[in-house]
Amino acid sequence: MELRAQTGTFAEVVAGLEPDEKVPTCPEWLLRDLVGHIGQAPRWVAGNLRSGAPAPVPDPRDAEPGPRAGWTDWLLAGADELLDAVAEVGADTTVWTIVGPRPARWWVRRLLADLVVHTADAAFTADVPYPVSAERAADTISEGLELLATPGLASFPGDREGTIALRPSTGDGWLITRTTAGHAWSQGAAAADVTLRGSTQDLLLVLMRRIPLDQVTVTGDRALAAELLTYSV
Repeated sequence: MELRAQTGTFAEVVAGLEPDEKVPTCPEWLLRDLVGHIGQAPRWVAGNLRSGAPAPVPDPRDAEPGPRAGWTDWLLAGADELLDAVAEVGADTTVWTIVGPRPARWWVRRLLADLVVHTADAAFTADVPYPVSAERAADTISEGLELLATPGLASFPGDREGTIALRPSTGDGWLITRTTAGHAWSQGAAAADVTLRGSTQDLLLVLMRRIPLDQVTVTGDRALAAELLTYSV
């Protein structure tokens, strides 16, 4: 499963780093907190699936990843626990999620997307290249836009409305329609009030506020893009 493979990639990136290192893209976290979150989240979801009800969201600082030498095994065991729980309840079985009832497999994609973004956090901490394919980055963008379009899940203060295009160097891209009530999105290229151009990986990192807007090419209403990034991610 891709979740397990991506977990292994994350583990490789953090191997050899000090637990007390600060994570520059998550300034409230030390590396041990980031590792704790990646191992804790799938275990939390697995417990919810098996019990049929959501437990309180755990604090990554309370996670116990153990000695650094055992991090890889602990992280992979967490991924396996989630995959096992999904198999046990049935991938198509309707379960509780943060966006309402969804098939149990929804959680695998959600945690994979979360893991992809946090692998970037680990890469920035280690000062190494970000190991993600354009295809995986693209699906992570789509998954993030689906979350942001869920009524009641995100807050959208501000009064700017308009359209924002994300144009990757490969693929069709995305069109986001921003209103004061929220936003909608669609796949594909279209004219927009502001267009962001760059690699799929860089567009993902900009959307998730891991790198500045300046690191992609912006054409049009820059303030509209800046407001989306300030309030919607």
